[in-house]
Amino acid sequence: MTDRSDAGPILIAYDGSDCSKDAIAEAGRQLRDDRSAIVLTVWEPLDAVPFWGVPMATMPSEMTEQVVTRAREVAAEGVALIGEAGFEAEPRVELGAPVWSRIVETADEVGASVIVLGSHGRSSVGYAVMGSVATAVAHHAKVPVLITRESRA
Repeated sequence: MTDRSDAGPILIAYDGSDCSKDAIAEAGRQLRDDRSAIVLTVWEPLDAVPFWGVPMATMPSEMTEQVVTRAREVAAEGVALIGEAGFEAEPRVELGAPVWSRIVETADEVGASVIVLGSHGRSSVGYAVMGSVATAVAHHAKVPVLITRESRA
């Protein structure tokens, strides 16, 4: 295997879902080397989520604090999982919308060598309504992107 210890870190987008857990497991299998990892959890604030025909609401500060705390817990969970796969990792929490954009921007900021994320595998209707973070990241990232599908065990 090529020594990639001088390459940038692996950026793992992690939201606590089964597909993001599968992505961490795949990163452990496919990307074993001396690179460090950053586990990124992005949360989209309530006032950034469009509800057509409904005035935008702002999340109360107490709720924002709870969401940030939960996002930190999720990122820490991801760090523990990738640690089990043999990587040293640090958590990172970002606020932003759309989520795919924050993932790509963070990859640029940290000089990531690869982005790893899971795909929820929504139906075509779900994709049309919600879009695909994985597809958008793959289209906009400047580095390779490893996308895994949720295991159907």
